[in-house]
Amino acid sequence: MSNVFYAVDRLEGQMAVLVGDDETTVDLPRRNLPARVREGTVLRVELGADGRPDWSSAKIDDQERERRLKAAQERLNGMSESDPGGDITL
Repeated sequence: MSNVFYAVDRLEGQMAVLVGDDETTVDLPRRNLPARVREGTVLRVELGADGRPDWSSAKIDDQERERRLKAAQERLNGMSESDPGGDITL
């Protein structure tokens, strides 16, 4: 089986709004997700035989979250290094 990743974008009461790597959003009841879910959590989810996410298989993937945070920080650092600084003239 293959896996997909979803990040918890926000929690709204008893609902969680997830964003997939393909940028699709999914609203799910929080009770269908692992108990420690919070904003920014990355979930690894197995795809079912029908190719759709099997939410009962959702697991928190802290290593993937850390990898994504590190990659984002490296992109930000790269942009900062190429910025000449100073004021913008319009």
